[in-house]
This record gives sequence, structure tokens and C-alpha cells, in this order.
Amino acid sequence: MGSSAETAVSEAQTAVKRVRPAIALLDEHGTVVGWSQAAQQLLGYSAMEVVGRSAGVLLVAADDRARASQAVRESTLRGCWSDLAQVRHRNGRSIDVCLCVSSLSGHDGRDWWVVCAADKASLPARPAKATAAEPLHARLPSPSPSPSPSPSPSPSRLPLPSRLPIGVVIRDTHLRCIQVNDTQGSKDGIPLHKRLGRRLTEAAPGAKAEMLEAVMHQVLESGDPAINVDYQAFLPANVRSNRMLTASYVRLDDAQGRALGVCVVSVDVTDSRRAQERLAILGEASRRIGTTLDVMQTGQELADLTVPLLADYATVDLAESVPLGEEPLAHLSPQSGRVPVFRRAGLASIHPGTPESLFARGEPVFVPPTSPFTDVLRSGKSHFEPMLDASPGTWLDHHDAARAQKLREHAMHSLMIVPIKARGAMLGVAVFVRTEDARPFEEDDLLLAEELVSWAALALDNARQYVRERSAALALQRLLLPHRPTGGSAADVAWRYLPADSHHGIGGDWFDVIPLSGARVALVVGDVVGHGINAAAKMGQLRTAMRTLADMDMPPDEVLSRLDEQVIRLTEAEAAPRHQVTTAMAATCLYAVYDPVTRTCTMARAGHPLPAIIDSYGHVTFPDLPPGAPLGLGLVPFESVTWELAEGSLLALYTDGLVEVRDQDISAGMNRLRAALARPDLTLDDLCSSAVDTLRAKPPSDDVTLLLARTRSLNADQVASWQFPSDPAVVGHARTLATRQLTQWGLEQLAESTELIVSELFTNAIIHGSSDCNDDSTIGLRLIRHEMLSCEVSDASNSHPLARHARTTDEHGRGLFLVNQLSRRWGTRHTSDGKIIWADQQLPTSA
Repeated sequence: MGSSAETAVSEAQTAVKRVRPAIALLDEHGTVVGWSQAAQQLLGYSAMEVVGRSAGVLLVAADDRARASQAVRESTLRGCWSDLAQVRHRNGRSIDVCLCVSSLSGHDGRDWWVVCAADKASLPARPAKATAAEPLHARLPSPSPSPSPSPSPSPSRLPLPSRLPIGVVIRDTHLRCIQVNDTQGSKDGIPLHKRLGRRLTEAAPGAKAEMLEAVMHQVLESGDPAINVDYQAFLPANVRSNRMLTASYVRLDDAQGRALGVCVVSVDVTDSRRAQERLAILGEASRRIGTTLDVMQTGQELADLTVPLLADYATVDLAESVPLGEEPLAHLSPQSGRVPVFRRAGLASIHPGTPESLFARGEPVFVPPTSPFTDVLRSGKSHFEPMLDASPGTWLDHHDAARAQKLREHAMHSLMIVPIKARGAMLGVAVFVRTEDARPFEEDDLLLAEELVSWAALALDNARQYVRERSAALALQRLLLPHRPTGGSAADVAWRYLPADSHHGIGGDWFDVIPLSGARVALVVGDVVGHGINAAAKMGQLRTAMRTLADMDMPPDEVLSRLDEQVIRLTEAEAAPRHQVTTAMAATCLYAVYDPVTRTCTMARAGHPLPAIIDSYGHVTFPDLPPGAPLGLGLVPFESVTWELAEGSLLALYTDGLVEVRDQDISAGMNRLRAALARPDLTLDDLCSSAVDTLRAKPPSDDVTLLLARTRSLNADQVASWQFPSDPAVVGHARTLATRQLTQWGLEQLAESTELIVSELFTNAIIHGSSDCNDDSTIGLRLIRHEMLSCEVSDASNSHPLARHARTTDEHGRGLFLVNQLSRRWGTRHTSDGKIIWADQQLPTSA
């Protein structure tokens, strides 16, 4: 077939599948006997104007019309052909169209023709060498005078296919088949003698035929075509095929515009549908495989994806070293008698409970030394057995009788074993089996399975490396304790951390010193049971979560409640799938917030030892603080308690490793701690070292952490505060007072930005807080000079402000965005009687 003919065939199929084709029905003389609405829309002629006339008058060139008439008379168009031509629109203009002409066979013995035409402009571009500028007769096959071989085709006489892959059926108004071409029968499986004179439901009874006849009834009644209706071929039950066709249904009208029948044009789309299905599965793989860095979960995701889309039963077995993060398998040599140990990571079946499997998920898997499994491991190539040989005498009977029994019991008839390998390393094998699906696996199925396994292999290798490096890199680099904690203007701090696991140098204890708004500071000490890299990793998770919660400026009891929820989620996430959580992450925590303006300290604890408060004279007390439950249990609510501290007070937060000793009550350790801290003559750092050296057990059985914080207080001349009525008229006065205070502090450089911040925060409080507040409510303004310049505006509203980009037409919405630009940071914290919106500015270098 020449290139022009191939292009014509391709465009003919595209016209049927993607474009609404214009259809005309011709008799043996080339006279139009049926005309579709799409044909009227394409050429402008109604059925009344065309039916009964020769179709040749629609061709533009006179030579083409004469040639077409001669071709019809001489039956040179016997069969099917497709090409480009120019036809005449009713308004006189010419249109380039793609024509597809097919001869029809009918029970009356007459030769009819169906012509499908589509505007060339609506089709994909074709090569310039085959254009509609060529006359039609130059692209039609010449009649052969004799059955002798014809000469080689010349550029002006390209041979066209004797049969196009397009089926055509003409049905009358009773939906009886009156004309059909040869292609249709080879596509949908209904032979000619069963089709002619019968309805589809008579030729192929069943639900599919009833559905298609319903479509045809709708086309006859409405006149609207039905395009791209998919259906499966009517093949015998013993034929293993799922051939798919797509059909377009168009009504044909006679000269009076009455329905003459329905023209059905069908195209085999089996290959394209399979390609689309495979692309869809690969798309699903990108979304569903590798969602976590857990090798066992990734293996299960691969099995779940392939059942039932590809197989009825699938398993994923990984080398036992992979879930542990160790080095994967090397390729086995042919002489190697060593059989590696596998563990089942993925298991899926169309049957509940996966009765086909000998091994449950997570269990070790037995691999026979002589089997396709070891062949795959040695060669690194897939084992493809579309017709699985389960007859006696195979390797199954000799080496694996249990598998052989399962195979026969569940009628496993088709098998694929695909190696899981990534970056040159062998990670395991994936097995795909068909049982109830009668179709054997095909080569395309193997290619798809290998693509899916390759995708999963990369995810598995990433997860394996993550398992290996997570503790060393993440715990040691990101989750370690702070190196230079500072209490800012609120406190001087000192700390000691001594892990029981001296080999790794890390454990489950943690502490933190977190600066908060308004010159406040948060002091945290926590303890995850255990030591070593794993405990440190969990500790790092909790410390990160704690910092996030602290930044939200919530009270200590609420912070611990949120942290408790986070620990529960972490515990559930680490539990094995399909297994109830039976253990919890054991962790305790003490969270304290100290305010140097009011000299108050608010604390809450979650099963953690009591803090110690030491006054300037060395008197040590352990305040009565509700114990709370350890994190992760969700048993009781946490409670906060607030104390006012004298200036220069010392807070001591610690873990139980400092006071607990085996075979002794904890009260004895608390008394020793009291004595160790009652030394006001020592500096903060020396006191921290002395206490740890005195109390630490040798050898240590648990991690030891001690955090000391000597409180400070801000002088009266570092804080200025005012109260104003909730009235827009006071905004200017508030700005004036703020500017005056900055002048007294020598911070004139910040006056302009502070005025804008005060104005925006005041306006925000008045506008957005008015609905939540009483008419007599007030708005507070406080300036704090410490390491930053803090500006705080308080109101009685509980609404949470949000910064956003306002549109040009909005009257409001730019205030907090402006505050964000002017300040180093800003935020909101809720109080017992409302909220505070604050903004910090960096002090000038000279201040």
C-alpha cells in the first residue's frame, strides 16, 4: 500500500472515531437514496434537494464527475476505498473532504454504496505530498483489463486497500439489517447469513444487543446521531477475546425528510483501548505506589494495584535484608546453591482472605532451590508462562507439593514472575497469576507488569535507603538537641544532657528553650522511653511537634493536649496494617511558659516528674502540679497552674534518669536533688554540672537531662501600656502615644513603622472584633522593649486574623499584609478574656 493510501485509511478511521461524519447512501447507479443531517450540515443541501439525484453532481471538477460515473458503471469501486476529494457546498464554495466509500451486500442482491465524508479541516494534518488539489481520478485505482499482474504503481495511480477496517451496516426503520459490508462481519462476529433481514437482538440475543437497539431507536426518533458508542464483539463464549468496537449511529432520510433507516459505522478500537487501559494503570501506579517510605507498605501497594486490573492473585516477596535497610541481594550465580530468605511484603487476591497464598503478609517465604523463582533471581529476567503447566512431574511436584496443591485447587492457569530490581540491585520478586479470568497473559501484559514493578522497585529502593539512613542522618543531624539555647530577656539558661547509650551518643530525652511573643520563653523537658537511635528519632519527632505547637502561642495544657494527639497518630501510623494497636509510644513531658513582664510562670505536665523552684536564698520547693497522664494515652485532660515568681528565681526541669535509682523510691532521689540545687553560691552553669555529677548513677541506666533557668524581669521603663475605647476615633491618639514612648526610648527610627503597625492592628481589632465584643469593650495597646520592640494590641474578640492579598476593588484586607512586611514576625495568641495580636520589630544596632 502506498503512503497516500495509508494516510487516507488513517484519516478515514479518525473521521469515524473522532469526527461526526456526513453519511450518504447510494444505489448501484450512484444515485443518492439516503441523506443524513450531518451531510446537510456539511454541504448545506437538505435531503429533499439531494435524494434522487446523482452523487457525482456534488464533485467540483467535471473530469472527476465523469470519471466517478464511469467507475460506478464499470464497478471499479467494488470493495472499499478512501481518499481526499473536493465537493461543492450549496453556497458554491468548495470543501476539501476525506471520503470513505464502502460497498454493501443486501438480501435483494443489489449493490449499494455508503459514503462517509468529513471536513479535512477537522482532521489532523497530513503530509503535503498527498493533497486534495490532485484530481479525484488521479487517486482512484484504474480498472484492470485482465487478471494478469498489474505494473508497479506510479505516483498518480496509488493502489488502495481492498478492505478498510471500517464496518458499515444499514438498518431500516424496524432496525432490520438490509445492507452490510464485508468488514462488519469480521469485526463483530455475526456472519452475513445470520444478519441480513434480522434485527440485532435476533441475530445476537442478549443485553448488549438490547442496549445498542435502544441507541438506534433514539437516533431514529430524534434524528440526532450517537457518536462513539463502545461495545464488545458478539463472539462465541469459547473464544478468549475481548475485542472492543466503537460505533457511530446516523439516521438516513429520504427525499421527503422522513427516516429511511439507520447507518451504523464501526471501527475496531481494541488495541487503542488496551493502550489507554495500560496508560491509565501506569497513571494509577504513579499515584498509588510509593506513597510512604515503608518498604512493606510499598510492596502491598504494588499487589493491591495489580488485582484485579492485571491479575487475579499477586504476591510481592522481598529479600529479608530490604525491610531492615541492609544491602540487597546480589545476582545469584548459576552454580550457587544458596537460596535467599524472603519475606512477604504484598499480598492481594480477588477472593477475600487470599486463600491461594501459603504465606501471610510479613511471614518468611519458602523458595524452592530449583524453580522459576530462583531462575528469575539468577538471570534477572522475567519468567513468562501464559499456559501454566500443572501436570504431574513438573518442578512443583518434585520440590513444592504444597504450591502444586494450591495451584490446582484454585485453577491457576497463567503465570508471570517479574524480578524487582533497582540500580543494579535485586530486591525480590513479584508474582502475578490468573485464575477465574480465562484469558492467558499476553506479551503486552508482561510488559505492563514489568513497568509496574520497575516503578515499585524505585520506590522500594528509596524506602530501603531511607530505613538505613533515617536513624543515622535524620536523628543525628535534624533531631538532635539544641546546641545554643537562650532564654532571651526572660531567663538565663544552662543545661546538661547525658545519654545512657554512650556508643551512639543519643537517646530519648529532650529539652528545648523556645522564644515566644511578648518577651516570654517556653521551657520544655521530655522523655521517650528507651535510648539509642530509634528513641532519638521519636524524640526528634516530638520535639519538632512541640516547637510547632509552641509557635501557635497556646496555653501549656492545650499544647500538651495537642502533643498527646500527635503521639497517638504517630503510634497508629507505626502499627502493622490490619492489626490493632497494642502498644503506645511511652513519653512524658513538662511544658512551662515564663512571662518576664508579669513575672508569672504557667506549667502543665504529662506524667513527668515535678519541677523544682529555688529562690535566691537556695530554698527548694516542688510545687503542687497536677500529674497528667503520659503522652499517647489520651486518658485525662491536662491542667495548667500559674505561679508568680520572685525576680532571680531558679527553675529546674529534669528527667527521671536524674532522680531514679533502682531499688530506691523516687522520693529519695527528689531529696538528693533538693540538696544538690540548694547552692546559691554557684553560678548557673556550675550548679548544673554539680547537680548532674552528684546525682547521676554509675553506670547510667537511663538518659539524664537537666535544664536550669534563672528568671529575669523587665523594668517598668521597658513596658508601656494603655487602654482605649473601641472607637475608630482613638486610632490617631494611640499612634501619638506610641510615637511619644519610642522617643523616650530613643527609638525614633522605628516611629514611622510602629505608627503604621499600631494603626493597622487597632483598625483590625475595631472592624473584625466588633461583632464578638460588647459595646463598652476596650482595646489595649502595649509596647515592650527587650531584645525586640514588641507591639501588642488586645481585644475581647476570639476571631483569628488572617493575612491575605486584597483585590484592587477591596476596601479592606491589606492591613495584616502590611504588618507582615513591616515586622520581623507577627502572630496571635488567645487569652482568657480575648486575644492579643502582636508584631516584633528588630531594634536598631545603636539601641
